[in-house]
Amino acid sequence: MGLAFTYGVGLLPKALITRKGTGKVATEIKVLNRWFVVAGGILIQLCLGAIYAWSAFTGQLAAAPYGFTAVQSQWVFSVGLLSFAVVMALVAGRWQAKSGPRIVALTGGLVMGLGYVVGGLSGASFWGIFIGLGVLAGAGIGLAYVCPIAALVKWFPDKKGAITGLAVAGFGFGALIWIKLTQGFAFGPIRLTGDWQGLYGMGWSVNQVWLLYGALFAALVCLGSWVMVNPPEGWKPRGWKPPPVESGVSGTIEMRSRELAHTGQFWGLFVTFLFGATAGLMVIGLIERFGNDKLTLQGYSAAEATLIAGTAMGLFYALFNGLGRILWGWASDFIGRRRTIALMSALQGVMMIALFWIGGSEWGLYIAAAVIGFNFGGNFALFPAATADLFGNKSVGTNYPYVFLAYGLGGILGPQLGGWMKDLGEVSGDVSTWIWAFIPAGVACLVGAAIMLRLRPPRRSFQPVPVEPAMAAR
Repeated sequence: MGLAFTYGVGLLPKALITRKGTGKVATEIKVLNRWFVVAGGILIQLCLGAIYAWSAFTGQLAAAPYGFTAVQSQWVFSVGLLSFAVVMALVAGRWQAKSGPRIVALTGGLVMGLGYVVGGLSGASFWGIFIGLGVLAGAGIGLAYVCPIAALVKWFPDKKGAITGLAVAGFGFGALIWIKLTQGFAFGPIRLTGDWQGLYGMGWSVNQVWLLYGALFAALVCLGSWVMVNPPEGWKPRGWKPPPVESGVSGTIEMRSRELAHTGQFWGLFVTFLFGATAGLMVIGLIERFGNDKLTLQGYSAAEATLIAGTAMGLFYALFNGLGRILWGWASDFIGRRRTIALMSALQGVMMIALFWIGGSEWGLYIAAAVIGFNFGGNFALFPAATADLFGNKSVGTNYPYVFLAYGLGGILGPQLGGWMKDLGEVSGDVSTWIWAFIPAGVACLVGAAIMLRLRPPRRSFQPVPVEPAMAAR
């Protein structure tokens, strides 16, 4: 599909552009296909999803020479999530609106890579790992994450749910790649890499893994950022006609970021996302420790419990997290964002409440991990699309980061509540303390489902405002 660009040509890949016209000055420059932007976005998200590979490191950090408690390891994870959300809201959204997504994504990749390198060079220092893997890496992810979403909602106003889900699916699948790279690509008795047991099996330390990952993330995110560009002003997909503004159809009204807090719709999205993030991030950070506790209590050996819990996170959670982003996003284009989020939140609430009891068997833990990962992944397709529906397609890059702050708060509440219950169980010798993490998170998700069923579009009409001018290729 031909798409006219007017400047920034020197930075575009030659394979992506054609020129029409004669003489020294070309009259038109075209990007051949908007799907190149999708590919770049997926590559970026694959790297950013490394934050969900944290469970691959917690077991190593609990042993010598690190000796981290569950709360300490979860603080690194929590601060990474909070840094991710805050930098996205306060810096990335406005910066990419002003300067275009490419430079912001590229900077994010470099900062993320630097964070992993700092962690790798910190040895067993808690504060070095905290600053590197938590503050810096989280900030880099926050810079890069919003760029594919903001660009692709503009490129695909006709398929917002599906395309957002496809782009952020890389985030979920990335966790699978980076976890399995440390442990080997084994799924129960199936060993895709033969006797190779990952970087740990080669004798690599956590610090060495982080050094390698830092270099990879910086290089790959920079590569993906090369095609992170916005469509030209006034462009629309061939054959698609935007609904008139006065119709009240989703995405046709643009709202400034400063207006969001005055609407019940913003707070409805925020609270529901907070509850979903709390549940999903709690399980990401601690499913391997919970699985080991519950399975050994049920008679599994320590080696069996470790393998099952690792497979639950490294395969079932990570794989279905990526699938959930695609399928929930696709479904929402047909049944509506509000109904889809309500259904997803209700399913998540039921499974979180049931997790303690069904997680004591191998397949029970696999099913729980798959369902929770599937629903948690859906958040990242549905909430940016819902933000665009309610507050405007063009301004989603500046508005969604404020909704996404709920994720940062959930990154504190979920992992910390789970970490406290884990440490309390260690002291008391009673694994039932996990219940007091899972049940409150499940009930909160059910409340979120009820909120979404009552959510309606804003009543008053907002006039379109030039919140985020299209940046063709800067």
